[in-house]
Amino acid sequence: MAFGVAMALSEIIEKLFSPLFNAVRQVPSIAFIPVFILMLGVDETFKIVIVAKAAFFPVALAAFNAVKEIPQAFIEVARAYRLPFRHMVTKLILPSTIPPMFTGMRISLTRAWIVLVAAELLAADSGLGQMMEMGRQMFRIDIVMAGVMLTGAVGFSLDRGCQLVENCLARWKTQ
Repeated sequence: MAFGVAMALSEIIEKLFSPLFNAVRQVPSIAFIPVFILMLGVDETFKIVIVAKAAFFPVALAAFNAVKEIPQAFIEVARAYRLPFRHMVTKLILPSTIPPMFTGMRISLTRAWIVLVAAELLAADSGLGQMMEMGRQMFRIDIVMAGVMLTGAVGFSLDRGCQLVENCLARWKTQ
């Protein structure tokens, strides 16, 4: 989130990082799995890095777009009243960007969960994906289906939890 906000507020940061940001975000996270396995092995560090890559871009892009969508008149009024930068961020930018940022977070949570399960299916020592892969290898459809249902339940819970937090933080938003 902080990277997206910084990129939206600073033309220098946007010009420096925008090309790399936009190029790397187009590469599917799953395509990085072989590279990360070679660099990190198949332990927990691998899972953390692949999930972080999957989750980073939707949140950063949502934050960037949310800040860019703030009407320029709001910024001008804040500057006319000489609002300190930290107050501008906490009283204007963050509150007005909560709904779009939470949309980005919900997308990120979904992508992160999908990539985690996929990474565990392909290469992992433990995890839900690895359990389903072992079930597949042993021709145990019951284990595979239990994993599928659990995957859906966890994904649903993550999304619902994010919605609840958004509703608490953006009580003013019309439903």
